[in-house]
Amino acid sequence: MDQPSHLDDNALLTGEAVPAPTASADDLSWAIVKMRAGEPIVVNEALIAAYQAASSPHSIRALKSDLEAFDLWCRRHNRISLPATPETVADYLDARAEKGSKPASLGRYKASIARIHLLLDLKDPTPASLVKLRLQAIRRRLGTAQKQARPLRFKGPVRNVERDEPRGLNVRALLESCADDLPGLRDRALLSAGYDTGLRASELVAIQVEHVIEAIDAEARLLSIPRSKGDQDGEGATAYLSPRTVRAIAAWLEAAGIEKGAVFRRVNVRRYKAKAAVRGRSIDSISGRETWDLRKALSKRAVPARVEYDVGEGALHPASVGQVYRAMIQRAFDAGALADLTADDLARLLKGISAHSTRVGLNQDLFTSGEDLAGIMDALRWKSPRMPLSYNRNLAAEHGAAGRLMAKIG
Repeated sequence: MDQPSHLDDNALLTGEAVPAPTASADDLSWAIVKMRAGEPIVVNEALIAAYQAASSPHSIRALKSDLEAFDLWCRRHNRISLPATPETVADYLDARAEKGSKPASLGRYKASIARIHLLLDLKDPTPASLVKLRLQAIRRRLGTAQKQARPLRFKGPVRNVERDEPRGLNVRALLESCADDLPGLRDRALLSAGYDTGLRASELVAIQVEHVIEAIDAEARLLSIPRSKGDQDGEGATAYLSPRTVRAIAAWLEAAGIEKGAVFRRVNVRRYKAKAAVRGRSIDSISGRETWDLRKALSKRAVPARVEYDVGEGALHPASVGQVYRAMIQRAFDAGALADLTADDLARLLKGISAHSTRVGLNQDLFTSGEDLAGIMDALRWKSPRMPLSYNRNLAAEHGAAGRLMAKIG
C-alpha cells in the first residue's frame, strides 16, 4: 500500500498511525502520482513547477497534506480521487466534519481538491450543487465561528491598558519571570518581540539579525519584514520594536554569541549531576595494582552539578513558539507571578494559548487603548477588517454603548 505522509487528521479519520513519506515535504508531483486515479493522469511538470515557484512553501505543504488526506480516505472507502466526483467530495467533507473538522478547515479541503483538478486540467467537482449544499448544511449545523486563540495581553484583561495594574494572565509577568540563563533570555526576547509586532509564528522565527534596523528613537528599533502571510509577493513591511524588546534581543544575542542569521534558535540543555570524591580505606593498607587504582580514584575531586547550553545554528520551528509560551506561563505560575490565578484557571487558559495569542493580545490592547480600525489594520498588516473585528468582538460588546451604560448603573 502507498504510504502518505503523517497527518493528525488522517489518524483521526482512520484511527491508525500513518507512515512518513520518503520524498520531500514540498514535492507536489510525488503526491499527485501517488493518488488513486480512475484514468491515466498526465502531469504537466512545467505547470506544477510554475505553481510551486509562485506559492509559498507553507502553501505547498498545506496542499500536499490535504491531497494525501483526501487520497487516503478515498483508498479506504474504495473511491477514486482523480478525477473525483461531486458525491466523493461531498461524502469526504461530511466524514471530516463528523471527525471534528471545522467549517473553515472544510473550506480549505474543498479548495485544495479544486486546485489539484485545475492544475491537472481535470473537471473540477467542487462547484457542483451537491457539494455546495452539503457544505452549507454542515455550516448550518456547526456554525461558522472559528475558535480564537486566547489573547496574551500586556497587562491582562484590563479595561485601561495605561492606568490599570496587571492582572490575570499577562505578558508583563511572564517577561519578569524569565530566568537570566540562555533559555530564559531567548524566551523573554521571543515573547517581547511577538507581542510588539504581532507576527505569526512562521514570521517570528524568520527574523534575522540584519532585519533589526535603526529607528528615530535611539532606544527603539524597527523590524524589516521581507515577507508575510498577507504579502506573498514580498512587498515587505516594517514593525516597531520597543526599547523593552530591543534590550531583550540584545541580551539574548550577546549571551548566545549570535552575530548574524536567525535570531530565535533552539537552546539544547545538558544537565550533569554532582559527583562526590571516592572515599575508602587507607591507601597504605592496600598493595599492588589495587593501590595504584585507589590512589588515582582518591586524587579525583568532587564535581559539582552543572548545566551546559548549546545554541543551534538554524531558526526555531514555528510549531515550537506556542510551546515556549505555554512553558513560560507554567513557570510563571509555579513561581507565584500569576498570583490571582488558580490551578483550574491555569489549566483552562493554557488550552487556548498558541503562537497566535500575542497577535490577538496586541490587537485587543490596541482596541482598548482607543486605536481605530485603520490603525489596527496597519499595525498588524491586515488587508481586510474581518479578522481584527472578529478578535475584538467580545471587547466591543463590553466597551460598547450597552457595556458603558451597565458599568455606570451597576
